[in-house]
Amino acid sequence: MIVVAWILQVVLALAFLAAGGMKLARPRPALVGAGMGWAEDFSDPAVKTIGALEVLGALGLVLPALFGVATWLVPAAAIGLALTMAGAVVVHVRRRETFVPPLVLGVLALVLAVLRIAYPG
Repeated sequence: MIVVAWILQVVLALAFLAAGGMKLARPRPALVGAGMGWAEDFSDPAVKTIGALEVLGALGLVLPALFGVATWLVPAAAIGLALTMAGAVVVHVRRRETFVPPLVLGVLALVLAVLRIAYPG
């Protein structure tokens, strides 16, 4: 089960690192132009904050377990990312956009949190 948790951790970390990094690196109008219409509803600092939360969450999924220090941060990061994705689902539903990608990421983050609580090693 530990192998499954590690695979899920790495896959989720890469996904959130890419998504958050893009939000941090690109200006909000470029994100809107690239198909992220939801960014119209948020200020520039809010979009950057969401990106920073995703990047920090991605690091929190992997680094504590990798170094064996404060491993309780892994399920905490997973729960934080799941909550972030719950917010994303609400925004996408409100905008009548597809909400499946953030829903899947949120559910996988919750699965990871349960796995890491049950198998912390």
